[in-house]
Amino acid sequence: MMDISTAALMSIIALVVLVAISCVNDELNVGFLGIGFAILVGGIWGNLTGSKVMGAFPLSLFMILIGVTFLFGMAQSNGTMEKLTVYSVRLCKGNTALIPLIIFILTTFITTIGPGNIAGCALIAPMAMAIAARVNMPAFLMTLVVVGAANGAAFSPVAPTGIISNGIIAKIAPALSIPPESLNWLAWKIHFNAEVAQTFVNIGGFFIMGGLAWIRNQKGKALNIDELAPKPEPFNKAQILTLAMIALLIVLVVVPGLPGVKAILPKSFTNMLSNVGSISFVLACVLMLTGAGNSKSAIKVMPWGVIMMVCGVSVLIDVMDKAGGLNFLVNIMASVSGPVTINFWVSFVPAVISAYSSSSGVVMPMFLPMVPGLVELTGGDPIAIITSINVGAHLVDTSPLSTLGALCIASAGE
Repeated sequence: MMDISTAALMSIIALVVLVAISCVNDELNVGFLGIGFAILVGGIWGNLTGSKVMGAFPLSLFMILIGVTFLFGMAQSNGTMEKLTVYSVRLCKGNTALIPLIIFILTTFITTIGPGNIAGCALIAPMAMAIAARVNMPAFLMTLVVVGAANGAAFSPVAPTGIISNGIIAKIAPALSIPPESLNWLAWKIHFNAEVAQTFVNIGGFFIMGGLAWIRNQKGKALNIDELAPKPEPFNKAQILTLAMIALLIVLVVVPGLPGVKAILPKSFTNMLSNVGSISFVLACVLMLTGAGNSKSAIKVMPWGVIMMVCGVSVLIDVMDKAGGLNFLVNIMASVSGPVTINFWVSFVPAVISAYSSSSGVVMPMFLPMVPGLVELTGGDPIAIITSINVGAHLVDTSPLSTLGALCIASAGE
């Protein structure tokens, strides 16, 4: 039996209570509770002052999330994202057999460029589920398509979930001997892995659960796309500028990360646009100053609850790490795992918790900091373990208890 200090034990108990609360009461923001629990545990058992505990608040991650969600809050509030969605759905031109493919590609694209899985699903689900009802596609099959695409693309480096994952990875990178210059490549690698896993499971599930038979029955059938997705007005000047800013965001995130490019860019340029958050703030200023974006409306649609949930839980995890509780949990998981089987456990356990709790707000901040210890004790591959945690935490979001599954159910036909 491994020895455990009182501080470590109390930090684990605090985390268990926090997770339990997040599973049974979504009215309470566990981010704020996490900070309160961290101050109590740190002050009473960990010999840490309140100011020291609050110093663990992940300010960099917070600012990056604020920048990106603010930019896309303006894109959402000025109608750009909704209009882009409608134009994209119309690409199927009424060919019913193409609908699942169009919806999957559209959801992947919308989520990848920045709004994230929840906003992307909220944009797509009402229209997708209405179409499913009209073409006699089981609502569950359309849910697999929409949620699978949204969660596969959720780990895009410019989407909130990807930002959360990459922020935590950057914090643990030194312990994994990952150099700072490799973080950009790693972010896209994690994104690619999530895309492959989610596509394999959800599209595979779509065909196995009746999707293949449905496609065969659609031969020669069509629907009036103008009824479900009426052609919208052309993009206005504000929306065109918003699309340009989104395109520029992607370019400024991707291009500097290419081999040799950063070395030839002016230092002042790379200083200003050092991460996706700082780029987003600059581009958001352009939209505000030109009148293309409404800052008040954008602030109202930003996911403040999720942002504080991630940051608050991270504070408790930091106290738990200092108290030795994180190391204790790592040792328990490593004691029943090997280099390969560890990937099963770090996917299965987060999945069970995530089915009833927040995937990116609670589960990822809880398990990703364990990666360095798990790699050291099991000899597992760090990228495989990170991918397993991320995929396991999000693969269960088709559940009606999760936000994405609930969005689809709410939009489903009778």
